[in-house]
Amino acid sequence: MSAEIRQDLRLTQQLVMTPQLQMAIKLLQLSRLDLIQQLHQELEQNPVLEQTLDTEKGNLQETPAGLAADDTENRKDNTGDIDWQTYIEEHAEASRIRHGFESGEEEETESDLSLTKKTTLTDHLTWQLHLSDFTPKETDIGTLIIGNIDENGYLMITVEEIASEMNINKDEVEAVLKKIQQFDPVGIAARDIKECILIQATFLPDKNRVIIEEIVNKHLNDLEKKNYKKIAKALNVHISRVIDAVKVISHLEPRPGRAFGEDESQVIIPDVYIQKVGNDYVILLNEDGLPKLRISPYYRDMLAKNGSASDNVKSYIQERLRSAVWLIKSIHQRQRTIYRVAESIVKFHREFMDNGIGFLKPLILRDVARDIGMHESTVSRVTTNKYAHTPQGIFELKYFFNSGISKDDGSNIAAESVKERIRKLISSENPKKPLSDQKISKLLKGSGIDIARRTVAKYREAIRIFSSTERRVRF
Repeated sequence: MSAEIRQDLRLTQQLVMTPQLQMAIKLLQLSRLDLIQQLHQELEQNPVLEQTLDTEKGNLQETPAGLAADDTENRKDNTGDIDWQTYIEEHAEASRIRHGFESGEEEETESDLSLTKKTTLTDHLTWQLHLSDFTPKETDIGTLIIGNIDENGYLMITVEEIASEMNINKDEVEAVLKKIQQFDPVGIAARDIKECILIQATFLPDKNRVIIEEIVNKHLNDLEKKNYKKIAKALNVHISRVIDAVKVISHLEPRPGRAFGEDESQVIIPDVYIQKVGNDYVILLNEDGLPKLRISPYYRDMLAKNGSASDNVKSYIQERLRSAVWLIKSIHQRQRTIYRVAESIVKFHREFMDNGIGFLKPLILRDVARDIGMHESTVSRVTTNKYAHTPQGIFELKYFFNSGISKDDGSNIAAESVKERIRKLISSENPKKPLSDQKISKLLKGSGIDIARRTVAKYREAIRIFSSTERRVRF
């Protein structure tokens, strides 16, 4: 065989990255939220696609994409010319019906809808300002104060600057500021962390408030160093009272405004539920919230009709149809892949499902890929930003893939299990004599886990636990 022929064979055997394949890969790696957004975008852009109503039978699982594809292929030879006027009229009418109202009712329905936005800290404080017993001048002062409170709830400018800006006495500003500092959230409008804590202390019972004020006003440095014995001696109280006060302080809010800040945390909705039924685990895909797509029946009816349409128009519609069918196929494939990966994870991590993190075993992508007959890259994509609700909590699918550490008996233990053991050892340590990384390493070796001190330090930092020096309580 000539070199040219061999080269040609190699080229023809290479994977062709078609737009359809790109779409399938893209859907596979999207998070649940991104997938919903992508599907809504496809609904807007492709007239052949439509979303079924909740009252209609069928969902993504009940409407096999393969059947839709086969049906479409069977119709290819019967497309003929389409009566576009009829299609447009029927499509428009269907659109009104599918949205649950006739055109005459649309205006009334939309008027009943309203958009809401999250209340900001400024909104919340201004609302309280106008409900309080302030004079017009005090309201103006309060408005300027509130306008200069940052997202954490702290006043960013001085009383003197406000007084100068408004050409008034600073005592007037101070008086209004004191009133605003009684607003919700507690601790608002402080100028530093010390004042923030003291403001919150005023809302505490007297027995706690007095000692907390003493500690914050005079012993902040010792408080940071956890030198409770020195504080107790200076205040002439038993050390237990100091420790109780410290516990109260630790529960105060150092950033009172953050509850009203922009919520950057991700709301995690599981893609799959893993539930124990009897002695077995059942895997349920979470379809809630996902748009249920289908090929428009109105359009399908049009394919069999004869009409007049240019070749360009027919070509465009056929392309849109193929795109819609491939999208539905890709969604089905995505859901099936998530299911199979979750099923394999349960197979490898049965002890974790039964008993918790301490029983997590080492697992790599290749193990699951071989188990389900897929490529490692596919498993990697489907475990990113996908979450499983298990009897042990909610975890990203990637969580279940981790390296292992050798044990004396020749077996391996998952790194996450080792981290959990480190966490438990530290949680039960003597706060006066916290465990060093070297000591933890020895304790783990006593359990048959061969781990170096520096690895202990690495794992400890990964689970956000301070060093023994920083954990030590001095009293």
